[in-house]
Amino acid sequence: MLRRSLSTVIILLLLACNAFAQSFRALAIAEPGGHHIAYSRAARVWLNQLAADSGFAIDYIKNTDSIDEAFLQRYRLFIQLDYPPYAWKEKAVKAFEHYISTAQGGWIGFHHATLLGEFDGYPMWQWFYAFMGKIRFKDYIAGFAAAEVKVEDNAHPVMKGLPTSFVIEKDEWYTYDRSPRADVHIIASVDESTYMPPSDKKMGDHPVIWTNTRFPARNVYIFMGHSPDLFRNENYQRLFRNAIFWAAGR
Repeated sequence: MLRRSLSTVIILLLLACNAFAQSFRALAIAEPGGHHIAYSRAARVWLNQLAADSGFAIDYIKNTDSIDEAFLQRYRLFIQLDYPPYAWKEKAVKAFEHYISTAQGGWIGFHHATLLGEFDGYPMWQWFYAFMGKIRFKDYIAGFAAAEVKVEDNAHPVMKGLPTSFVIEKDEWYTYDRSPRADVHIIASVDESTYMPPSDKKMGDHPVIWTNTRFPARNVYIFMGHSPDLFRNENYQRLFRNAIFWAAGR
């Protein structure tokens, strides 16, 4: 009887420890309008379901007005859903830099997070420019294209369970003034020869998933993030899910 009671206590403790390990709070920021709103809405539905199924919590904001160091201390993960790196409030800029530089939490950026340059009268955010591998936005495939993504680092946790290559059916495929390869660790690239329909907007070396190991926080940038149809792609869902738990340290 005593052994059975001890076994029950041990099992309960293990379950409690597992639940604690999975529990964390994430913050997602997304633009409130524009042509990325459909992706952001689909992402929110998918994230809410994942959070409910996996035992973490997630909050959403539409601008950087509320962000300061105290605000970010609540979160183990910052998800930048199609939100550009300009027009941030100054206190938010400083708080985010501190958050990443001190590894207070992890970060996942999508698509619009590499819209780096001088846009809408705002100067380049130099710290974020270095964070993203010293690239400047140049052009994009406005008519969209399908393409094959080829994994370069199969051993990275965000690639767990994914094939060595997979197809993204629709995206804009940004080009930059240079490849970030010299300044970041590349996880996957797009094979530009597979664009369908074909496009002459090419970089040659064209990374689309990477992490900057020069910064203390776990971070990963995933270019693909325009069409809501991405959430029907099992490989994309797995990539997103892997990125969340890796970046959150779980």
